[in-house]
Amino acid sequence: MIKKVEKLVAKSKVAFVGSVDGEGFPNMKAMLPPRKRSGVREFWFTTNTSSERVKQWRENPKACIYFYEQRPWKYQGVMLVGKMEVLEDEAVKKEVWKRGDHIYYAEGVTDPDYCVLKFTARRGKYYCNLTLEDFEL
Repeated sequence: MIKKVEKLVAKSKVAFVGSVDGEGFPNMKAMLPPRKRSGVREFWFTTNTSSERVKQWRENPKACIYFYEQRPWKYQGVMLVGKMEVLEDEAVKKEVWKRGDHIYYAEGVTDPDYCVLKFTARRGKYYCNLTLEDFEL
């Protein structure tokens, strides 16, 4: 089943990320797919340091990410639950930097409004065609 999840994540063009706000309510946001990943356990995203989500994850690192694929005859999705770290180390920022990122971060890799999010999954739920499977990582 992990192989199915890896294939699904690799094909996904969008990642939904969830955080918890100061009142304990879930917040969800669509993001570009991860810049880097290690299997289905670790994922690296980029975002603005000044964003509301970064503030939320600094206060409460609990997070989830969701990927899906929908076809006329098949729907599959996976939710991974874990912790999100906000990384501002220049070496990590350089590692995931992509050509064209200047559009979002005018000062480049050293832009103070550029950071990396590292999500580490603990467990997940995989759904495909009316079947749900829980798994630990």
